[in-house]
Amino acid sequence: STDLTSTVGYDSIIQHLNDGRKNCKEFEDFLKERAIIEEKYGKELINLSKKKPCGQTELNTLKRSLDVFKQQIDNVGQGHIQLAQTLREEAKKMEDFREKQKLHRKKIELIMEAIHKNRNLQYKKTMEVKQMCCCFLPLGLQCHWWCTQPVLHLPCLSWFWQLFLKLAQTKSALEDTDRSYQQNVTTMEKIRDEWQNEHIKACEFFETQECERINYFRNALWLHVNQLSLGCVQNDEKYEEIRKSLEMCSIEKDVDFFVNLRKTGSLAPAPVVYENYYNGQRNVTPARSPAPVPISRRGPLPTPTSAPGEPDYATVDGYSLV
Repeated sequence: STDLTSTVGYDSIIQHLNDGRKNCKEFEDFLKERAIIEEKYGKELINLSKKKPCGQTELNTLKRSLDVFKQQIDNVGQGHIQLAQTLREEAKKMEDFREKQKLHRKKIELIMEAIHKNRNLQYKKTMEVKQMCCCFLPLGLQCHWWCTQPVLHLPCLSWFWQLFLKLAQTKSALEDTDRSYQQNVTTMEKIRDEWQNEHIKACEFFETQECERINYFRNALWLHVNQLSLGCVQNDEKYEEIRKSLEMCSIEKDVDFFVNLRKTGSLAPAPVVYENYYNGQRNVTPARSPAPVPISRRGPLPTPTSAPGEPDYATVDGYSLV
């Protein structure tokens, strides 16, 4: 602005810096809220894996896979809690950066406020002296005109001397006012030069701060999404451990394990034979029961099939696990 006392441009810069600081605070609050969500989710996963039954009566290889599954879910929960702590640390770094910029900027703002105040006061004083000069000038010209008129045109001689004295006083006051006006203008120019130099320095400082803020904010966002990606990769590694465990799961082994654990014997019950209690020949040897026949292993286990449209995720021991 061409107005010497205007601060429109300066105020616009300060407002933009304040908006930038507010944006950093909003991202800081976002990180804190995300940390709360991650921590809550992680704790709930841990509680779920420890307290909620999940196939607790399974046996052998599937039981081992379920144990790995619950342990890795617990590890995933721990990972989310660690991520929450990392997000809090990043939020604290953003807060420290924001407060550091605020502190440095405050020093410059105080200097500029003092310069603006001094400039405005000097400008006001200069304009007041200028106004006095403008007031004295018509009166001086009028007195000078009367003094240049012939004595015959004046009402009386005493009035002439009074007018002459007033002219002298007005001239002296006008000269003093003009001298003061010149001094104030000189002082105003020095203050204007000082203000202009400090304004340029402040603008350069603010520009540097804004570049640093944008760079820091951008890098903080980049780091945040990298941390989220890293969490996803680490979770997938934990899930891969579950998949590896499931690949070691054997349906035939689990069935055989149950049979061997709960079996009641290897022979079938003997058949019930008829005994004649009404025959008089008690000494007749009853028909002998046939010897128990060992139970033979039945045929191969049935192959599980997938429902139409469902993919086969893995194949273990020739069986499709869906």
